[in-house]
Amino acid sequence: MERIIFYIISLLIIVFAVMAVSNRNLMRSIIYLLFVLIGIAGIYFIIEFYFLGAVQLTVYAGGIIILYVNSIMLVEKINTPLDLAKFWKRLLAGAITFVGTFLTLIAIWSYNFKTVGVEKDTSIREIGNALLGYGDKGYILPFEVISILLLAAMVGAIVIAKTKKDTKYKEQN
Repeated sequence: MERIIFYIISLLIIVFAVMAVSNRNLMRSIIYLLFVLIGIAGIYFIIEFYFLGAVQLTVYAGGIIILYVNSIMLVEKINTPLDLAKFWKRLLAGAITFVGTFLTLIAIWSYNFKTVGVEKDTSIREIGNALLGYGDKGYILPFEVISILLLAAMVGAIVIAKTKKDTKYKEQN
């Protein structure tokens, strides 16, 4: 039963991913991306990685999608359809995608996967110490760098939005 659910979720992830990159409406693409991220969280829950599933839902499906929506609404008109790429660009993107998929499948089929047993359970305290630690296995520095990067992206979006509004206002008067 788990295998059937896995295949269904995987198929939905692939369909929504294709819809996200092929849709010309930016808001719909973001919603499709949200469904992809929720599907990935479903995969985490199936393989019993509950913490990663919860992080996937809260950070990516929640926070990042809200950041995208706010940034796009600040910068552009959300209902304006995106330009259609030229035929040769679409053909080149399709060829690169096909080659990448083919090479990935060859790598997966030729690799000798070994079953790994879980030796010990990791507690939430250990995960928290690793995420907030600043030693060799700590992740606090990358976390802070990413937060500054996201803050800079939001400030940049606000600056771009303000610049466009100011130039439109000056041209009208």
